[in-house]
Order: sequence, then C-alpha cells, then structure tokens
Amino acid sequence: MLRSLYSGISGLRAHQTMLDVTGNNIANVNTAGFKGSSVQFQDTLSQISRPGSPAQERTGGTNAAQVGLGVQVSAISTNFSQGSAQATGRATDMMISGDGFFITSKGGQQSYARAGAFDFDSRGRLVSPDGALLQGWVANNGAVSTGGALGDIRISKDMVAPPKASTNAVLGGNLPADAKDGIMVVRDVQVYDATGAARQLSMTFTKTAAGWNADAADDKGATTATLALTFVDGKLTSGSTLGPVGGVTVDLSALTGNAGDTTAAVKSQDGNAAGTLESFSMGTDGTLTGTFSNGENMVIGQVALANFTNPGGLEKIGSSSYRATASSGAATIGIGGRGGLGELTSGYIEMSNVDLSQEFTNLIVAQRGFQANARIITTSDEVLQELTQLKR
Repeated sequence: MLRSLYSGISGLRAHQTMLDVTGNNIANVNTAGFKGSSVQFQDTLSQISRPGSPAQERTGGTNAAQVGLGVQVSAISTNFSQGSAQATGRATDMMISGDGFFITSKGGQQSYARAGAFDFDSRGRLVSPDGALLQGWVANNGAVSTGGALGDIRISKDMVAPPKASTNAVLGGNLPADAKDGIMVVRDVQVYDATGAARQLSMTFTKTAAGWNADAADDKGATTATLALTFVDGKLTSGSTLGPVGGVTVDLSALTGNAGDTTAAVKSQDGNAAGTLESFSMGTDGTLTGTFSNGENMVIGQVALANFTNPGGLEKIGSSSYRATASSGAATIGIGGRGGLGELTSGYIEMSNVDLSQEFTNLIVAQRGFQANARIITTSDEVLQELTQLKR
C-alpha cells in the first residue's frame, strides 16, 4: 500500500484535532476566566529508503533518503495571558491582574480557577457558580495569620465587631480668655465600658482670674479633683490631662485660650459599642475589611492565591477550574501582589482571552489542511486504481 495514504490519514486526524480545539476556543469566547488553547504538530517517524555514506578520498559523501510517514499532534498548550476586565459593580466579583489562581474547595477536593464570579450561599460563604467554596484565611479579632491553614471565606450579616472600652478622649478648640469670671462651659461625650454599654462623661470648665478650672464626672458618679488650666499667649502651659474619670483620660493639650468665641468641643474618644456588619471591601492583596454599624473597620479575612511552576501542566476539570498534576508541580500559596502573584480587584471579572480574529484564521488553516490531506488520499486512491487496471 502507498505510504501517502497513511500520511493523509494522519493529517486528517491532526487537523481534526485542530478544528476541535479551535471550535472549543470560539465556543468559550464569553466564558469568564477561560484560557484558549493552541495545537502544535510534529512529524512522525521517517523511513530511510537509502542510508547516507561518509565522504571518501576520491568519492563524496551522500545524504540519506528519508520518507516521512505523516504528522501527529505534539502538544495542546493553554495560553494563560491576561483576559480583558469587565466591570460588574458587584463586591463579590474578583479579578486577578497578573499571575495566580483562586483556590476553591468542593467536596473536600481543592481546585484552582481564574474565574472570579463569586456569590454568597445560605451560610454566608463565597462560592463559585458550581458551588465551589472560595478559600483563604479567616481573621481572628481583626488579625489574619497567612501562615495558617486555609478555610472557607465567610462574610455574613451576623458578624459582630466586639465592644471596646473607652480609655481616652480628646478635647480641642478655644476657651475664651476674655470671658467673665465664673462663666461655665460644659461639654459632654458618650463613652463605653467593656461590655459596650454607653455612659455620659461630662466636663465642666469654669473661668477664673488665673485662667480656667476643669473637672469631670460621669453618670456613674466618678469625679476628679479640680484641674487648673493656665494659658500664656493663648497656649496651654499647664493642666493638659484630665482624669482618669471612670477609666477615661481626657487629653486637653489641643485647647487654646485666645479671646473670642467658645469653640471647645470633644474631638474623639476611642471606645465603641458592639456592631454588626454593614458592608465590606477588598484590598489589592485580598484583605477583606468589614464596615460595622458602630463605625469600626475590621479585617474579617483574606483571599489566598496559588501559583505553579508550570501552569501549562494543569488539568482542566470543567467549570473553568483546574487540578494540579505532577507536570504542573505543587501549588505555592501566597498573597496577592507579592511573590510574583497578581493583584486583586473587586467589582470586576476577567473575561476569556480568546482572540476571535486569530481563531477564525486558525479555522481556515485547519480546514484547508484537512482538505489538502483528503486530496492526498483521493490521489493515492487514483494511483492504486491505475495499478489495478494495468492488466485488463
């Protein structure tokens, strides 16, 4: 039989594979996080019909005569170049700008994905459309240990920021130097105990001939001795700390004693009641920060990313996910923006990196290659037909 028949058949198979890969790329042109593939061909073994010979003193050397036996698919490579960003406006949608993969878990099995379209399940966990749980580090009292074990990222409305007892308050503004003796200025501030219960701290400033006297009391009855405030050229020179009163120390160093209006006011205090989660945001390193009803911002978790020595060795397992193999190597876990991992962006998802113009060109090339190899088979068949008709 003619060797060209089998060469043509191998060409049909190889170009059919190219058509299959190209068709899959085009089908996933709008699949979030999809990475296109490409086919590489290589020739098969060649048959030596005449061996080569070395050069002699009086005779030149000759090259071997080799007849190829067809083509085969050498590799189907995945292109991990960055896909375009699509804004969604959803805080749970995430995109990796650069290298790296999201880590997900389903049924106890870890997988890796570039698609970042996540949503909440009934337990407040972030899940992919197929139910895989996004993995990361869970914060403990606002602190994340990135060296610990990975867990499910959970963001629920029942999360509570613990109360914090007030220990310091700051008062600033102006106490008028031209006020009459005996004038009183009262300023109140709400402070909190260790359980988050609110109480009132009242500060009273009384004008004297030497300056101002300050005292404080809270609604629990704790008071301080009178503190004398002395101002020179409008600047406080003595009496900068009042208290503690019920565990709260008041910083008065920002007060001034200039003539004019009374603008003394409480600027801040460091306590708060317990609060429930209202919203959250994500940093470029995957840190999830919750905003609570008591005004506190507290870290509630951090998204982990993975990378591989050879991402091309990952096995596609469907649902835009991959599985680690011996070829890819083990996953290296890290934080976004560090160690070669890309930065994370909230409110966007990465689209497919398929280039339609290139894929349609590949379709034409594969189609013409298939037709040409089919012509080889047709021509070989005609030759065989001629041979069978030599004797009639």
